[in-house]
Amino acid sequence: MPFYERLGALDASFLGLEDANNHMHVGGILLLDEKPLRSERGRVDIDRIRATIETRLSRVPRFRQRLSEVPGEGHPIWIDEPHFNIAYHVRHSALPRPGDQEALEALVGRIMSQQLDRGKPLWEMWFVEGVEGDRLALITKTHHCMIDGVAGAELISVLLDPAENVTPVAPQAWKPRPAPSTGRLAADALLHRAAQPLEAWHALRQAWGDPGHATHAIREAALGVAQVLSPALHSASQTPLNQQLGPHRRFEMIEHRVSDYKRVKDLLGGTLNDVVLTTVSGALRGFFEKRGLGVDDLEIRAMVPVSVRPKGGSRALGNQITQLVAQLPIHVAEPEERLAAIRKTMSELKESKQALGGRVLTAVAEWTVPNVLVQAVRMTVRSRPYNLVVTNVPGPQIPLYLLGSRMRASYPVAPLTPGQALNVALFSYDGGLYWGLNADWDALPDLPLLADQIRFAFAELQSAAEHLARSKGGRRRAAAKTAPQPHA
Repeated sequence: MPFYERLGALDASFLGLEDANNHMHVGGILLLDEKPLRSERGRVDIDRIRATIETRLSRVPRFRQRLSEVPGEGHPIWIDEPHFNIAYHVRHSALPRPGDQEALEALVGRIMSQQLDRGKPLWEMWFVEGVEGDRLALITKTHHCMIDGVAGAELISVLLDPAENVTPVAPQAWKPRPAPSTGRLAADALLHRAAQPLEAWHALRQAWGDPGHATHAIREAALGVAQVLSPALHSASQTPLNQQLGPHRRFEMIEHRVSDYKRVKDLLGGTLNDVVLTTVSGALRGFFEKRGLGVDDLEIRAMVPVSVRPKGGSRALGNQITQLVAQLPIHVAEPEERLAAIRKTMSELKESKQALGGRVLTAVAEWTVPNVLVQAVRMTVRSRPYNLVVTNVPGPQIPLYLLGSRMRASYPVAPLTPGQALNVALFSYDGGLYWGLNADWDALPDLPLLADQIRFAFAELQSAAEHLARSKGGRRRAAAKTAPQPHA
């Protein structure tokens, strides 16, 4: 039977936003133990790796599909790729000695600077040997129209195993389904458009069945949309982070421990994500000061993606996200006071209707053509509603393996959007909290300085938390000494 599937408006918008300088792919750098993946000749056995990955593709059929479009309408659709070749997508490379982190980061920047071929399934995996510490790097690259952060975390769990020794599974036979005819696509497009007003009328009739509830829902939705659009009415400050993008990228990796962030939040209050945003605020404060900018008058905002994926829906690919825009208190000098300001901001945002407004706008976009959403996004970013994106995705907290090779780390790579020369992404895995800083090559030649400032800002926050813990402990001991003793 012929097969195709329409892209949702948000997924399609990531295709429309892409051009020569704005690459809309997401990725990751996974560090694996190299030894279990070597052949008897001592080299990485890429054929065995390819065969193993191919056995898993039945769990993610999108990885054997490519883009097409509805004739006359231009709306993108997925169809099966009849000439799928695993060797094209799973590639083999090596670093020059000594294969240190700097060399790996440079390779990541080069790979992420190249667009994916839209004539093929929109993903690549690069297995890179020669990484110091007897590691093998797996650099993944998947178009954002296929996947969001939560689905990406789930994808890792699909491709890797939760145990070191797993019996290989025979690959399932795969036969591509034929693409539908032009006439079938045109007819379905007409039916799709015709059904939308009927669906809207049905929804309105349901709403009028409970006028009180309908009025409340409409009021809440309108308030949410207003709150989403409000940052675009007042631009954030112009900073070195907000430049026109070129085609080239640079990348930095930072490793922290989840337990350290949890201890800070337990001592100073807030959530783990509050601690992350406080760390980013402190790092930007130091970075801008090094650049010679006065931080007291800067209004810096971060866009924080929020998953609206339903429970149990993480294995579905595609994008199910909305956003919050948070002001970062970089003018605050003391780290514990910055955390208090972030806690207040995030608490207010969670009480607001921004997330609801984002869902409403995405739903409205489904009623129009993708280009309308793309142009709306382009107009919005020109007004500079925020300075950067900070995204924090929780991953599996157990070790994962590929053919007996343990994954030791997983650093995320998130795409830049027009006018935003920096994206800060975090991914937690097996007790580690891994930062990936993706930046425009020309706008941020001093990206390593920002990475150092992130390390410093978190160490500063840790020190403040431990100082508070010691002072509380000292007060408790003093109180115990001065307390009246019971008579014998």
